[in-house]
Amino acid sequence: MATEVLMPRQGQSVESCIIIGWSVKEGDTVAEGQALCEVETDKATFEVPAPSAGTVLGIFYPADSDVEVLKVIAAIGEPGEDVSTLRPQDAGAEISNTEQGTSNVEVKREVAEKTSSVPCSTFNIQHSGSATGFSSPRARRLADKKGVNIAVIPGTGPEGRVIERDVKAALAGQAPVSPAALAKFAALPKVGSGIGGRVLAADIQVPSAAPAPAAAPVVSAAPAAPSVSYSEETMGALKETVVKGVRKVVAGRMLSSMQTTAQLTMHTSADARAVLASRAAFKKSEDKAGITINDLVLYAVAQTLVDFPELNAYWLGDKLVQFENVHLGFAVDTPRGQMVPVIRFANKLSLEGISVEAKRLGSACIKGTVDPDALKGGTFTVTNLGAAGIEMFTPVLNAPEVGILGICNVQPKPVMKKDGGVEFIPHMGLSLTFNHCATDGAPAGRFLAAIRETFATLKF
Repeated sequence: MATEVLMPRQGQSVESCIIIGWSVKEGDTVAEGQALCEVETDKATFEVPAPSAGTVLGIFYPADSDVEVLKVIAAIGEPGEDVSTLRPQDAGAEISNTEQGTSNVEVKREVAEKTSSVPCSTFNIQHSGSATGFSSPRARRLADKKGVNIAVIPGTGPEGRVIERDVKAALAGQAPVSPAALAKFAALPKVGSGIGGRVLAADIQVPSAAPAPAAAPVVSAAPAAPSVSYSEETMGALKETVVKGVRKVVAGRMLSSMQTTAQLTMHTSADARAVLASRAAFKKSEDKAGITINDLVLYAVAQTLVDFPELNAYWLGDKLVQFENVHLGFAVDTPRGQMVPVIRFANKLSLEGISVEAKRLGSACIKGTVDPDALKGGTFTVTNLGAAGIEMFTPVLNAPEVGILGICNVQPKPVMKKDGGVEFIPHMGLSLTFNHCATDGAPAGRFLAAIRETFATLKF
């Protein structure tokens, strides 16, 4: 009996994963535990191993598919076994056209020919009768996003079902449309008067029978991205990258954070002599040589935050939740984008314990093997750009957290001595962003003063 290959669940918060690419193809013989494909959540990447040895009898989703966890994505068994009953209903229309005996190129050309006669007035922001089941979920999502009436698009899937490539083919001949033009619900010409043929509002004749814009259903709560026309010939070589995975998540969270919180940033600096002296001493130690300046900073912040629960908190709009323990997030730069793993109960860990956890979590983020559950639940965040030579910056809150501390580079700072002279002392820049809805400048200032004091008197 054939064995199902399921999209594994990676953490309780993960609902779906994107298939980055398959390492095998149908007909290949695989061993138990062999990597079949690589998938990514919104926070990490990992490989899906073969649950048993055998022949790959079916691959049900192509690369770039967004598949719900615990769905069957492939089947392994003995050659000749029937796996049609294992194929998910939404998978058959989204894979290659091998079963229909037609290449992708031929199908796209056929769809393009069919849709060339589709009147441009069909490109209206409206929901189709997708509840009939004659279009795939991916096709409906794309149609809603692009403002296409899916009901009039010819389908090339099983039994005439409209699938994603049909919507893409229908869009292929449509010039870029500005948000103002889309808002008019009018017939859109194939070429407009704007730069690069962009369709502008002035190019549209609004039909008298057209519904008022206010009556149109809301397609997305997010603001529409600007429509931009560009020319590869005049602007040079271009690289277009679909925003997904970590970059998409970071973009959404940062935009939401800026739109929903009253963020204010304070800048100061702390005497770094104790931190630098400790780091120099650790380099000569056999058991503490791996402790970095960032570890020292994380430890100092965790110890200080205990006395400032108003910053070790969540702002939930109608209430402020303060935490007794510090679950400290720290930003990690990875090839896939920024991640923020969380050191649990950081206030109860020793310096060595924080150093070990920071290295373990940071390495997992960079490798793409971090547990998604390790990327949530932080109560305060530290982001360190000191190594990049940044003297000050404005960190963006990791909402619903109330505060985030930016660590900057170490620079000599002139300090007046008691005798009136001046000496240069190394200082580390600190940039604290906090939610002014949750707390005020005075408590935030006192926290920075306490951090400065901790750094100046740090002893390990």
